[in-house]
Amino acid sequence: MGRGAPSSNPPPWRRLLRYALLCALLPPWGTSEANEQLAEFPPRGWNSYDSFSWIVDENTYMQNAEILAEKLLPHGYEYAVIDYLWYRKYVDGAYTDSYGFDNIDEWGRPFPDLQRFPSSRIDKGFSQLANKVHGMGLKFGIHLMKGISLQAVNGNTPILDIKTGKPYVEDGRQWTTRDIGLTHRTCAWMPHGFMSVNTDIGAGKAFLRSLYQQYADWGVDFVKVDCIFGTDYSPKEIITISELLAELDRPIILSISPGTEVTPALAKNISQHVNMYRITGDDWDNWKDVSSHFDVSSSFAAANKIGAIGLRGRSWPDLDMLPFGWLTNAGVNQGPHRQCELTSDEQRTQIALWSMAKSPLMYGGDLRHLDNNTLSIITNPTLLKINHYSINNMEFHHVYSERTSKEDKHSSRFISKDLVHVPKIDGVSLGLTACSDDKANGWYMFSQHGKSDHICRNYGMQDDKNISFCLGKTIPLLTSDDINVHNEEYQTKFHLAIMDSDDACLDASGSQRRTSSDSKFPMFSRCRWHAMQMWELNEKGNLISSYSRLCATVESNNKGVVTTGAVARAWIATGSKGEIYLAFFNLDSMSRKITARISDLKKVLGSTFIRKDTCSCTEVWSGRNFGRVEEEISAVVKSHGSMVFEITC
Repeated sequence: MGRGAPSSNPPPWRRLLRYALLCALLPPWGTSEANEQLAEFPPRGWNSYDSFSWIVDENTYMQNAEILAEKLLPHGYEYAVIDYLWYRKYVDGAYTDSYGFDNIDEWGRPFPDLQRFPSSRIDKGFSQLANKVHGMGLKFGIHLMKGISLQAVNGNTPILDIKTGKPYVEDGRQWTTRDIGLTHRTCAWMPHGFMSVNTDIGAGKAFLRSLYQQYADWGVDFVKVDCIFGTDYSPKEIITISELLAELDRPIILSISPGTEVTPALAKNISQHVNMYRITGDDWDNWKDVSSHFDVSSSFAAANKIGAIGLRGRSWPDLDMLPFGWLTNAGVNQGPHRQCELTSDEQRTQIALWSMAKSPLMYGGDLRHLDNNTLSIITNPTLLKINHYSINNMEFHHVYSERTSKEDKHSSRFISKDLVHVPKIDGVSLGLTACSDDKANGWYMFSQHGKSDHICRNYGMQDDKNISFCLGKTIPLLTSDDINVHNEEYQTKFHLAIMDSDDACLDASGSQRRTSSDSKFPMFSRCRWHAMQMWELNEKGNLISSYSRLCATVESNNKGVVTTGAVARAWIATGSKGEIYLAFFNLDSMSRKITARISDLKKVLGSTFIRKDTCSCTEVWSGRNFGRVEEEISAVVKSHGSMVFEITC
């Protein structure tokens, strides 16, 4: 490398200097509660979603909170979070995207379902529950959807001005919820539930201010705002919420999700406004979901996003919850009824990656059924130490491996479902990223005599010729079920349809929540007049979604034969006392012997950490002491398993 060439792997002294500068740059808040530094370490806790979906009630929540305080709080798991739809009545006809079952107050704000949360009858809030949780030494968290509910907009309620305690008035008139709801920006997977708020007007900000002040009054310590990131990217609303939280006297952690199609480029202008941000879709208990996290976590580590400046403190890329123990299924009206389908080895692999990547650790299983094996996995002291205190966390690319056994049929039992099949475009993946990302360039309009225009992009080479991906450009037609969208807004925009179909248009966001392992496959549905299906092509060659303002990318799915490097992965980090952490991960369906050379560790970490010719190491999961290691560390790792070494040189 030339003297002036930038390094993609800065030496440890430079990383330490950057870490020190980060600490110096963080605002010098005082010791008061309102000024405490938020998320100094990746947050830990329990969330109700994986075990209760949306039907958790006060009794089961408190039972889990008590066990959290007793068994996990000593290990840093301090947040007890009620996940989504706590304001929905649990009655016949109510489900994830049902309409008309939510409790909405006179200001258009949700309040807890009084049947499921009887203590909320005192103040139509969570203050009683939060007080009990605080009394256990825990912190209280809730899940929120972005913006405002369709039910509140249709109710056309006044908006509370918290400064006067009266309806919000501006420009001589009283504003209502119908004035602020963006009906063309509904949540893609909950269109009958919530939509974005217009934050460009005072009334929109006043509504959000009344929401978050109310949550602070309830004693909330943590909010998880959903349908606001990834393919449902709403940057103005994220920044507005962050600014409103910064105004409050109460410190509140801001977590945003989901993370489908998230890249470091997309997070670049958002991470400083939050404390946690999901970088994957929903993570469930199958191996394909776990293994899909390796590439994305590596990219965020390489971009130096781990522990970067965030809202009132730091921010952390979030790999989603730990779906271990006793669980339910996604999106059902049912509580925990089955065991986690990950093997013990797969669970160890998951928490080892989460710890090495310094992801927040949110346990998802029903704590009333917490067994000793699961408890030992999620409270391993060395992994928790790595998760909080290590630095220089990154993927280590200098590993060598070879198979040592035949295929393990049990470990590859999960068969992915081809959820979407579109003729003639197999092998092509569409994704979304920030328009500043170089991957977003290269789209062009292609016109052919006798045919309509097409929007195309080259994505590969075959026989020395470009391979192009094209979709038909069509002008959208207004349908009877589309409302409140002005024709002039879409004069320069178009649908993108499959070329051999009259009614299959590209959606910029899925109609249901996507999991971590869902492939980046184009999603098509009935053509309709909606921002999610509107696109525009600019002069820079960016294909821009009108819904999220993200730009489309395309690449080939035909990766060929899986390489050794893809199935044998490794991460490294360093500790406060000079120790080195090295984690081996075997993503293969067979056992593999994985090897790392001390000389390669020295190249990456430098002589600051490897000062002698010999090192000693201990494997974390087994406790086995490998003794003195002079040239290499080598071990056989079981299928879908991991080994974590603590090395002293």
